[in-house]
Amino acid sequence: MDDQSQEAPMTALKPDPIGRTALAVEITNRLRQMILEGQLQPGEKINEKVLTEQFGVSRTPLREALKVLASEGLLNLIPHRGAVITRQSEAELDEVFRVLAALEGLAGELAAEQAEDSTLQEIVRLTQDLRRSFEQSDRPTYFRINQAIHNAILAAAGNDTLMRSHELLAFRVQRARYQANLTPDRWRAAVEEHEAIAEALQARDAERCSKLMRDHLLQKFASIKAKTRD
Repeated sequence: MDDQSQEAPMTALKPDPIGRTALAVEITNRLRQMILEGQLQPGEKINEKVLTEQFGVSRTPLREALKVLASEGLLNLIPHRGAVITRQSEAELDEVFRVLAALEGLAGELAAEQAEDSTLQEIVRLTQDLRRSFEQSDRPTYFRINQAIHNAILAAAGNDTLMRSHELLAFRVQRARYQANLTPDRWRAAVEEHEAIAEALQARDAERCSKLMRDHLLQKFASIKAKTRD
């Protein structure tokens, strides 16, 4: 009997239902938000039983979500112990933020030099939306728009190597970035920094845009350090 005759017919295959994948994605998003907002604290062990009851799901999609969050660096999967929310040292954050600041500085420079006018107008529009979310004290929306702006500038730089390098590091500090604007004064300053970046992009001032992008990231890290030392 040849190999071909041993293959199972398509009608015999039982692929996972689409709903299961969508469920795992939804759980991943909700857990990520809980970690970013501090509802789950560094060092805390994930209680799978509590979460399955809270979400009304089985352990299978929950564990799929935990694997995704582990790949993002938000938690560790420890044999015989389960999932634990990661702790990040100041030294680790310092290393990552400095490299990210350099990468985003380069992205700002390249975007100012070569992005389409329509792309820059979209970044300006997002920056206006960012201001509104700040004025409404809507942190989840602010964080979503903030990420969209940074992603738009990275894409506008037109450098795939830069984007891939940035993506590898960004997951490691997304929790810290979310929690950076903890005081009203720092939050307001972050909005003003974004507005200055948008102005530099529109003016095609590559040198100024690069500096503003670098300083913006380093100011975020400074606010994180100040908070942890309070």
